[in-house]
Amino acid sequence: MFDTILFVAFPYVAVAVAVVGGLLRYFKDRFSFSSQSSEFLEKRELFWGSVPWHYGVVIILTAHLLAFLFPDAWGALVANPVRLYALEITGLALALMTIVGLVMLIVRRVQRPRINAVTTWLDWVLLVALLAQVVLGFWVALAYRWGSDWYVRTAVPWLRSLVVLQPNIQFVTALPWVVKLHMLGGFVLVALFPFTRLVHVFTVPVTYLWRPYQVVIWNRRPGPAGRRV
Repeated sequence: MFDTILFVAFPYVAVAVAVVGGLLRYFKDRFSFSSQSSEFLEKRELFWGSVPWHYGVVIILTAHLLAFLFPDAWGALVANPVRLYALEITGLALALMTIVGLVMLIVRRVQRPRINAVTTWLDWVLLVALLAQVVLGFWVALAYRWGSDWYVRTAVPWLRSLVVLQPNIQFVTALPWVVKLHMLGGFVLVALFPFTRLVHVFTVPVTYLWRPYQVVIWNRRPGPAGRRV
């Protein structure tokens, strides 16, 4: 019964909250759909934290998604020991990179008064949830080797069963508790999605590729010696 609540009911509730909450926020407060960047307040530490965090997490999530979408092809990929070792080492390195980047972003928000002043309690909830998720992912990758292989035989069938509305929890109930926490942590982030800065993943500025050039016009009068004031 408890496993059914965690691995059947909770994922569906999390997705429903994300969809409904996201739509309500979009139509009621569309301009809040952004990362609410603090780059203007402080840029140097943001760069050194944001770059490893974003590159690391995007690559890791892409690998998870590819294994979910193409389990047979992924299984064939990791069937070769050399490729499996390479993926495992790369995954560990990327997980460590994301942790370092996220910790730097958290320290930046704690140490910089101007940034701390614009940080909400939901921001802290999100940062803690993200840090817990990436630490758990690193722990799983380090303690339970060859996750690139057993992921397509446990988590992927379970997730696919949820998608087709025929939930089958037998693939995950016997897994170690830390692996279960990592799986459930993903749905915690899904539920937090519409209420936090995570919504900015839908605001990638791809329109920059085809929008007209912007013309910036100075309206201030020239001062002495031709300087603008």
